[in-house]
Amino acid sequence: MPNLKDIKLRIKSIKNTQKITQAMKMVAAAKVKKAESAVKASRPFSQAIKSVFDKVCKSAKTTPQDGIKSNVAIENYPVLLATREIKTVGILAITSNKGLAGAYNANIVRKTIARIKELKEQNIEIKLFIIGQKGVNGLRDFVKKQNLNVVKTYTKLPATITIGATNLIIEEMAEHFVSESIDSIEVITTKFKSMLSFVPEVISVLPVKIAKEEPKEIKPELGEAPLHAQMLFEPSAEAVLSKIVPLYLSNSVYQACLEAQASELASRMTAMSNATTNAEEMVHILTIDYNKARQGAITQELLEVVSGANALGG
Repeated sequence: MPNLKDIKLRIKSIKNTQKITQAMKMVAAAKVKKAESAVKASRPFSQAIKSVFDKVCKSAKTTPQDGIKSNVAIENYPVLLATREIKTVGILAITSNKGLAGAYNANIVRKTIARIKELKEQNIEIKLFIIGQKGVNGLRDFVKKQNLNVVKTYTKLPATITIGATNLIIEEMAEHFVSESIDSIEVITTKFKSMLSFVPEVISVLPVKIAKEEPKEIKPELGEAPLHAQMLFEPSAEAVLSKIVPLYLSNSVYQACLEAQASELASRMTAMSNATTNAEEMVHILTIDYNKARQGAITQELLEVVSGANALGG
C-alpha cells in the first residue's frame, strides 16, 4: 500500500511545479504577442528592401566595381555580390539561451546537423556561428565528433533582439566572406507562421543572390518602339550600393532573429501550457490514490480493533 506521507509530499511538489509552469506560460503569452507583432510589422519592410535591392543591383550591373574597397567588410559590396567556387560554408544557427521551450531548440539542432551532413557529402568544409547557449550545448558532442570549427558563439545577446546586435553578427560573418575564408554563408532559423506553426528553414545570405527578372517594358504609343524602364543613381551607383547592400544583409539576419524569437516564445507558451495541464491531471490521479490509501488504512485499523475486541470477548 502506498505511503500516505509520500503521496501527500508528491502532490505538494507537483502543485508547486504547476505554479511555476503557469507563471512561465503567462509570461511567454505576454511576450509572444509583442514578438508576433514585431515579426508581422517587419516583413513588409524586409520584402521592400529585397525588391529595391534587386532593382538597384540589376540596374547597376554594368557599373565599374574594380578597386572599390572599404575598411568595413559589410560595405565591400563588389566582393559580397561576387560568386565563387564554394569550398567552405559558414552556418549561423539561431537558438535560445533558455530551455523549457518544447522542441524548438532540438529542431534547430537537428536541422543544423542534417545540413552539415548534406554539405559534408559534397566535400564542403563547415564553419559554425551559433546564437544561443542551447545551440552551443546541443551541438557540442556533434562538433567534437566531426571535428568542426566553431568560429563564434553569441550567448549574451539582448533578450529582445536589436538591429545593433545583428549588425555586429553580419559584420563578423562578412569579414570571413571578404577574406575568402568562407565562400558562402547560410542562416538556420525558424519561420514563424502562427502560434502553433513554426518550422526550421535554411536561408542563404552570402553571396547575395539577385532574382532574375526581365526589365519592365513600358507600352509606347501606337507605332513607336518599345521602351524599357531605367533607374538613375544620385550621386552614383557605387554610393547607393554601398548603403543598400549592408542594409539588406543586416535586415536579413535581423528578420531571421525576429522569426526565431517569436517561434521560441510560442513554443515555450505551448510547452508550459501542456506542462500545466499534465500537472493538473497528475494531481487529480494522486489525490484519488491518496484517498484510496487513506480509506484502506482506516479500514485496516477498524478490522484490527474489531478483531481485538472479538479476541477479548472470546
